[in-house]
Amino acid sequence: MRAAPLQIGEEFEGPSKTLNDAHFLLFSGLTGDVHPIHYDVEYARQTQFGKPLAHGLLLAGMTALGASTARERLEGFVFVEQGCRFLKPAVVGDTIRPRFIVERMWQDGDRSYCRFRTVIMNQRGDTLLEGFHVYRVLQHEAPKEKS
Repeated sequence: MRAAPLQIGEEFEGPSKTLNDAHFLLFSGLTGDVHPIHYDVEYARQTQFGKPLAHGLLLAGMTALGASTARERLEGFVFVEQGCRFLKPAVVGDTIRPRFIVERMWQDGDRSYCRFRTVIMNQRGDTLLEGFHVYRVLQHEAPKEKS
C-alpha cells in the first residue's frame, strides 16, 4: 500500500531532544570541531553567551527528515539541497523540537521536487533555526511482470 501524497502546508514533527554534554562531545569527536565555545565552560563564560553552545551543524543535523513523523511517506525522496539561518543559540539543558512544513512541490522537466521549511524551537518557544530542505522525488514504476 502506497502512502498518501504530501500536501503543501502539511506539517511533521521531529523527535524532541534535551541537549547534554554528551551530545556536544560526540559531535566534536565525530567532526573534529573542538572549538572551546562548545565544551570549555571557562572559555564560554568570557563570551557574550556566557556558556557553551551547541554546534550549528549539530542543530542542522537535527533537521533530519527521516527522523520525523514524515518518515513513512518519503519513498523515493533524495536529499539534494539544504540551507538554514541560526537565530538563537542552544545550550546544554535546552530541549529542541524540529518541525517540517511542506512548502512547495514542482516539476522541472521530467524531474519532481519537494521543498520543506525546517524550524527548530526550544522549550521556551524560541525559534533557534529556520531553513529548508529540497528533495528530488523519484517516480517509481510498478515492477514489470516477467514473461
